[in-house]
Amino acid sequence: MNTATETPSRAFALPVPDTNPAPPLVMRLARDFSAAWVDETTVAAWSAGGGDRVVLLAGDPVRFPEGQDVAAVLPELMKSFANRFQIAVVPRDNEDAVARRYGSQRWPTLLFFRDGQYVTAIAGMQDWDVYLSGVAAALTMPPSRPPTIGIPVVSQGSTSSDSSCH
Repeated sequence: MNTATETPSRAFALPVPDTNPAPPLVMRLARDFSAAWVDETTVAAWSAGGGDRVVLLAGDPVRFPEGQDVAAVLPELMKSFANRFQIAVVPRDNEDAVARRYGSQRWPTLLFFRDGQYVTAIAGMQDWDVYLSGVAAALTMPPSRPPTIGIPVVSQGSTSSDSSCH
């Protein structure tokens, strides 16, 4: 990968895998729609490349065939929201680690980021109008904390009474 001629966001992505790490419709996203390949070690740097970013976690195509439907719909969403977001896909062997990192517990899932910060997720295959309203909302809502398992981070000296786990 020649990082001198690539956009900064592509410089942090994985090189195109030599083997088929994903089903054909996911591979098509990388080949035909400039989706970057990211994993648990590169997703944060890629998402920090600026603007709105969407990562597809398609899941195992046998257990979650609707992941292929989402892979087919994603280019149509890109057309409906022209030049609003860039996309990335995760090799199948790395999807579980990325899902854990961002608290995703359902397959397939679209993870939304803005300027390196988690925004939200849309899980499952949706009707077209649900996708349109969900993506429109994701592109306007502020960043939020990923729904990961753990103790909330509270800065030293915080006096908020709402700092307990819930």
